[in-house]
Amino acid sequence: MPIKIAPSILAADFTNLKSEVNAVEQAGADLLHLDIMDGQFVPNITFGPDQVSQLKNITKLPLEAHLMIKEPEHFVDKFAKAGADMISIHPESTYHPHRVLQSIRDLGVKSGIALNPGSPIHILQQFIDVLDFVLIMTVNPGFGGQTFISHQLQKIKEVSEMLAATDIVIEVDGGINPKNASKVAAAGAEMLVAGTAIFAEPQDNYSAVIAALKQGMQ
Repeated sequence: MPIKIAPSILAADFTNLKSEVNAVEQAGADLLHLDIMDGQFVPNITFGPDQVSQLKNITKLPLEAHLMIKEPEHFVDKFAKAGADMISIHPESTYHPHRVLQSIRDLGVKSGIALNPGSPIHILQQFIDVLDFVLIMTVNPGFGGQTFISHQLQKIKEVSEMLAATDIVIEVDGGINPKNASKVAAAGAEMLVAGTAIFAEPQDNYSAVIAALKQGMQ
């Protein structure tokens, strides 16, 4: 299966957002990654369902809402209604993660669990029946532009082995760039989130960066 690239909107120029979204869409992006932060679960605040709805109106790309928020059970329906095609939550963010994942699926949206660098992989066993994808964080969540934590490659490999007999997709987010993308893919990643690596470049270079991210992963 070809690797998919999900540009992280958090790194885009918000004063020129429509142009940024159109540029990555034309450059070969497969979906858009939306980092939703509440200032409590992680030390940053970003945006909410209204902005997701606005993005839905300006792109044909699928939207993935990564909920880095406390008690996501109060918000998954709002993000689904706003147009999110995929929603991921952190198991530490709620008392009942399995129930929340099931509710995401019941809304007709793909459900995902996000694992922080310090999150153990054995917890995935509790959710396999309600998971469509796993999001492995290779930085500590909360800010863009961080450096890839290289020892997380082993976690990616272990998750890939654990899920080999399933259809659950492995996504990786954090410090991804053309220099490390092939190692991440070789470890088992099927979707890569890239923010700064793409949006720090001029728009004319987006196609080249996305192609470079995909090149070593065919």
